[in-house]
Amino acid sequence: MAKNKTTETTKSVTEFINAVTDETKRNDSFSIIELIKNQTGLDPKMWGTSIVGFGSYHYKYNSGHEGEAPVVAFSPRKEAISLYLSLPADDREEFLQKFGKHKSGKGCIYIKKLADIDTRILQQMVDVSVSNIKNQYPS
Repeated sequence: MAKNKTTETTKSVTEFINAVTDETKRNDSFSIIELIKNQTGLDPKMWGTSIVGFGSYHYKYNSGHEGEAPVVAFSPRKEAISLYLSLPADDREEFLQKFGKHKSGKGCIYIKKLADIDTRILQQMVDVSVSNIKNQYPS
């Protein structure tokens, strides 16, 4: 079985964010950290080289693949800030209609800047995501 590449590390979240060259994205990243920390009570940790994650849970798929993953996470990528949230499909669509300017893929929601979205909706999305993970993967 292949080993997960994205695991929790001891690297500094602050150093990672301070290295983001785009000032808006850097400031937004610090704001997102505060928002998620306030919503979850969890401290940010680096996962791999470029993901800021909060908390962790153990998952195991029917295929037998298993590992650890952050409960909520984001990454300030070059093109956009990637938000990693686990939202049920119905909730996801409802939230995204009210969320603001974004793009979404199968597992991520992409924003250019925090000013483009409704942060109150993001707070709600974080809450639902945490609940969803706890229901799917009780510890």
